[in-house]
Amino acid sequence: MAHESSPLAIVHIGQLVTLAGPAGPRAGKQLRELGLVADAALVIEDGRILAAGRYADLRGQIHDFESRNCKIIDAGGHLVTPGFVDAHTHLAFAGNRAAEYEQRIAGATYQEIAAAGGGIQSTVRLTRAATDAELLAQTRRHRDWLLRGGTTTLEAKSGYGLNTETELRLLRTLAALHAEGPVRIVPTLLAAHTVPLEYADDRAGYIRSILEELLPVVAHKSLARYCDAFCDDHAFTVDECRTVLTAAARHGLGLRIHAEQFRPGTGAALAAELRATTADHLETIDEPTIAMLARAAVQPVLLPASVFCLSRTEYPPARRMIDAGLAVVLATDFNPGSAPAPSMSFTLSLACLQMRMTPAEALTAATLNAAHSLGLGAEIGSLEPGKCADFLLHEIDDYRELAYFAAAPLRPRVFIAGREVTP
Repeated sequence: MAHESSPLAIVHIGQLVTLAGPAGPRAGKQLRELGLVADAALVIEDGRILAAGRYADLRGQIHDFESRNCKIIDAGGHLVTPGFVDAHTHLAFAGNRAAEYEQRIAGATYQEIAAAGGGIQSTVRLTRAATDAELLAQTRRHRDWLLRGGTTTLEAKSGYGLNTETELRLLRTLAALHAEGPVRIVPTLLAAHTVPLEYADDRAGYIRSILEELLPVVAHKSLARYCDAFCDDHAFTVDECRTVLTAAARHGLGLRIHAEQFRPGTGAALAAELRATTADHLETIDEPTIAMLARAAVQPVLLPASVFCLSRTEYPPARRMIDAGLAVVLATDFNPGSAPAPSMSFTLSLACLQMRMTPAEALTAATLNAAHSLGLGAEIGSLEPGKCADFLLHEIDDYRELAYFAAAPLRPRVFIAGREVTP
């Protein structure tokens, strides 16, 4: 990432969310501790936070920098927060599923569409047929949608190739976009998304291809930081997911898992058993399994936009997870089927309105906790001295407005590594 060579100061910040505090992800009451500073300023040098605090206390330091061509931006009393960290997306795919969206409105379920050859399989067909240039262009467009809304770092999965060649193409597309910048992209291998049609009668053969053909190449070429698996009735069983994830761990990949989306007993206990970094979805998780995740220090990644976009009403029990001491994460689950909703601010609104999280808890879950779930908590997610200067200068004045103005077309000024960026 390119850094600004000269210092930068943001002054007259009405409300600065620093999230300064103890190291590690936040749980329990700490989720609400935003490290708010009123009448604040940020000082940035070489792409990192040099100081964050009251403008009156930093005025002298900023004055000294003026002789070094320090760029000064007046925030006009508006809100500044860390950049959003979206810890669960399916960014790389071709085409869309607008026709299936219409089918669901007419009454078809996600599972019925998938059983008829739609769902993930329809996106797989389009993605396999796309050229490398087309994949890069479409994935860049998706990335830019998230960037406009304030996402400065995101996790992105493969999973719409379902064969060795296309899965590798998707991961290389993500690597190219990460190298291009400005958004940091953390790649995840999700070859265990569903069984491809050509292996419909040979599930074991498809899993064997992941273990023998795909994982060794991905690990050797460092194309993914994590491995994910979709544990569900129309995807993979608990035992099949254990096989894939255990092999991925042997190759040095971190573990994530789609779990407990449609019914209990589909993967969350496995996440605890394997001490996965995250267990994602968890709409149907029960109390004993929440306790298992807490004991294993697995971070739950909650995806309320997926529930909303599928017209379901069973949201993840966020309050019970918070009460159990889990370091909750919020993410968009942006994908062409169950969550064509790339807005983190909309995700915050759903978390507050449907899962009874407070605006402060939701903001922490979408920044600092999300950063820790990606192994980046020491670098991003809060605005503390030494950390990377990824932040948003909003057009609103109070952090609660991020969730309060549901689906508002908010366009913050986005800074990554101290440099203002525009998609």
